[in-house]
Amino acid sequence: MTEFSWPVRVYYEDTDAGGVVYNANYLKFLERARTEMLRELGFEQDRLMDEAEILFAVRKITIEYLKPAYFNELLKVNVKIAEIRKASILLHQSILNQDDILICEAEVRIACMNKQSMKSIPIPGYILSELKA
Repeated sequence: MTEFSWPVRVYYEDTDAGGVVYNANYLKFLERARTEMLRELGFEQDRLMDEAEILFAVRKITIEYLKPAYFNELLKVNVKIAEIRKASILLHQSILNQDDILICEAEVRIACMNKQSMKSIPIPGYILSELKA
């Protein structure tokens, strides 16, 4: 899988007093899409932590806010795998509003880490094969 989309509804709690999505909440929307992408591939993050003692953590994120999102809009959050390295994945993510207008772009590098040591480790082969499929 190289591309994935996830719908996100903007709730009142996501907005500021003017009904505009607060900037930090875009990070939450991006995270939800990444989580759902892994779930779609058959990987529940809690099971990965408990059974394989691995987790995926954001190592770096660059985000550009292009247009505002508003209360009650239905957004589409996209995830595209741009690069897979031995212990990390580079993702290009975008958020479009209900009119399919690009409102936010992000480049996110997630690292595969050992749950105990919190150090980077190679991505297991069974996960790599699903990511590349």
